[in-house]
Amino acid sequence: MPPGNPLGTYLKNRRTKLDPASFGLAGGRRRTPGLRREEVAQRANISATWYTWLEQGRGGQPSAEVLDRIAGALTLTEVEREHLFLIGLGRPPQVQYRVADAITPRLQRLLDILTHSPAVVRTATWDVVAWNRAAAAVLTDYSLLAPKQRNILRLMFSQARIRAMQTDWQAVARFVVASFRIDAARAGADAEIEQLVAELSETSPEFAAMWNDNNVQTHGDGLKQLHHPKVGCITLEYSSFAVDGRPDLSLLVYNPASEADRLLVETLMQPQG
Repeated sequence: MPPGNPLGTYLKNRRTKLDPASFGLAGGRRRTPGLRREEVAQRANISATWYTWLEQGRGGQPSAEVLDRIAGALTLTEVEREHLFLIGLGRPPQVQYRVADAITPRLQRLLDILTHSPAVVRTATWDVVAWNRAAAAVLTDYSLLAPKQRNILRLMFSQARIRAMQTDWQAVARFVVASFRIDAARAGADAEIEQLVAELSETSPEFAAMWNDNNVQTHGDGLKQLHHPKVGCITLEYSSFAVDGRPDLSLLVYNPASEADRLLVETLMQPQG
């Protein structure tokens, strides 16, 4: 294999780590560990010659379709598949949106340890799938809502209580719509949001106008002020984080901006008599 062939090196490395028996192939006496080149080629539905050339650095640049087939043949994880595309084509694969599974207990424990910082985990289509006690007390008690209603856009445009809590609802709503649009597009979830966009466009002329503006904006971090009906104004610093290994999820954390704000959050979290 000639030097400077990272794609071929990676393919060979992944191939030799596979157990033939797990694919129903006879083990027997093999000169080298793992699958043979022709076995990978057969699983990927490409010619053995073409696959051999790829490993040897003589095949030219493969297409995205070929890399996808090879990734499946080698049973690559999402991270491994992304790496294959980066070294094979110089870009990540086209995103393929998938509906979020339940979060892990470890991620829920991370939320729970943020005692006085409201925190939620949301999908690329902005459905809230996990939250902590502080979020339930300060933002919304999502446990009281049906799963379909735990969508940040639905809450922003259909709940009078949520609207009243914003210091400048128009500005916040525009920011939410612009951030939602780019998150959904990045995740390849255009088809998944069609029904939600159609529903909100029909029920809210304000949403329809903001959506038709086609503005985009990243969520990033910043300051958020809420007028809570029980304790008045609360200022929170927010930051959003990607969940490693879960491109479909992001973690949004709101930290009290001052000790006074922390005390207000603590007040809201006290049992109601």
